[in-house]
Formats: sequence, structure tokens, C-alpha cells
Amino acid sequence: MYHSWLDRWDERRARRGEEGKKPTYFVLDAERAFPGAKKITSIEEFCARADQAVADPAFFDEPSGSDQGFERQDGWLKFSSDISTDIEQNNVVSAKITESGSFDQAMVIFHHWNASARNRQIANFFSQRGITVVEIAMPYHFERSRPGSVHADYMLSPNLGRTIQSVRQAVLDGRKLIRWLKSEGYREISVLGMSLGSWVAAIVAAHDLAVSKASLFLTAGSLADMVWTGRATRSIRDSLEPEIDLTDLRRAWGPLNLENYGHGLARPDLDLHVVLARRDRVVLPELSERFMQRLKDAGARPNIL
Repeated sequence: MYHSWLDRWDERRARRGEEGKKPTYFVLDAERAFPGAKKITSIEEFCARADQAVADPAFFDEPSGSDQGFERQDGWLKFSSDISTDIEQNNVVSAKITESGSFDQAMVIFHHWNASARNRQIANFFSQRGITVVEIAMPYHFERSRPGSVHADYMLSPNLGRTIQSVRQAVLDGRKLIRWLKSEGYREISVLGMSLGSWVAAIVAAHDLAVSKASLFLTAGSLADMVWTGRATRSIRDSLEPEIDLTDLRRAWGPLNLENYGHGLARPDLDLHVVLARRDRVVLPELSERFMQRLKDAGARPNIL
């Protein structure tokens, strides 16, 4: 009975979240996803290019010489993103720093999709325990929001190319922030990601050896499957489904599938912590369970709560 009530409450909440969302349309937009890509006009061409990105270990690497232009003031850090988009506000990264008074540990937090504010409680909890917390704004969130938008609809959408570009931008922004933290003298760097933020945190941790701990909250492997099955992303599926099937969407968004980075997440010098829900209509538990098994198959030993 309680679960039925909870499902009804969750459905009402999801419907409220859909209010104000404008219909969006399926677009390839490969030029956004794959810098330097030639004109791509078919799903098969897009998927083939995505396969190349998955095989390219440098796809999530930072550009050389990208450590300039940091501005710190009154507990905030600002710097230019290394990916330039057509939304000016999105090209400047803002991060809130909650100091611990120690340079032993720093944690970078990536919040969930459509988060409306940073989480002061989490920041204070860790800072009081000697961990400096840096809450970064993901693309199209917080100070980086698109003017006039009420949702972060450019971060995750039926636009295949922009979605890849946005997640890649979030990863590169996070890695650039980590470079700055190391240059400031922080010895141990950890990342924490929630829901969509966990995809970003995991890709950062899989590619950046400076990260020694990663905590993934409400995560799974395939972003395509999460969007296809999750209640919060139903409107995105409604736009995708007439144009692309799930099999092709998995290939198209292969660069965002954490299962492709299992070996990076299984590196022996990375402590991996995962928090999952038994009931979750956004990231279905069966998707999370499949991802945990893939991690274990790759040699990872995640601490699962």
C-alpha cells in the first residue's frame, strides 16, 4: 500500500516537472558531438562516428594549455569552458567552494539533471569533516542556464549531438577544475555525482588519474537506456521513438555509456562507492544492477550501498 502511494506521489511530481517543458525534436547535430566531423546526415553515419569516439582514448582529454583564466572571489571560482557553445552564459563555469581549512582532500560535486540549487547540507557535512567541497555548475545549470529556460533542456535532449557535447563539456570542465585544485595544493581529489551527474563523475574518474575516489549516487551504465525507461525523461523518449530505436540510440550515445569505461573505473588506485535505490523510476534498479555486474566483470570492486 505504501509503495502504491509512493508511486502516485512520484507520478504527480513527474507531471509537475513536465509543466513548462516545450516539445523538442530529434536532431543528429553530429558537428556538436564530434569536433571536426564531416557532414553526417544519417543515423548509421552518426553511430559509426560514435563508435570511433568510444575507441578514442583522447575523446575526453583536455586541450593542451587550458589551465589559464581562473578567477576566485568570495568563495566562488569562475573559469572559461574549453568547449564553446552558442549560449554565452554556458561558456563560463561557476563553482561554489566550501572550505574545510585543510588541503588534504577536495571533493568535486556534480549535481543531478535540472537541479535548481546547490546542496548546502552536503557541502557543510563534508567540509566539517576536513574535505573541501567544490560544487560545479554542469552545462546549462545554475549560472550557466540558457536565458528564458526553466529546465536544463540542452544538457539532455533528443538532440543526439548536443547531448554528447554537453556531457563532454561537463567532463572537460570537471577535469580542468581538478587541475586547478591540484595546482592549489590539494593532495587527494574525489568526485561525487548524483543521477545524471554520476555519469559525468564516472567518466571523469575513469579518465583522470588525479581522482582517487568516486562516489556515484543513483547511477547506471547506459544513458540511452536510462532515458528510454526513466519517468523523468519520458518526453525525450517521445521525441526519439519515432526516429530512432533503442539499439541505435545505444550506439549513438555509446561515448556516454559507462559500461565502455569499466576498466578505467576498475583501476586499482580508485576507490569506488555506489549508492543505489531499490525503487527508482528515473534510473531503474535493473539498469543499475546490470552496470554493477559489468563493473565487477571488469575487475572493479565497488562498495555498494
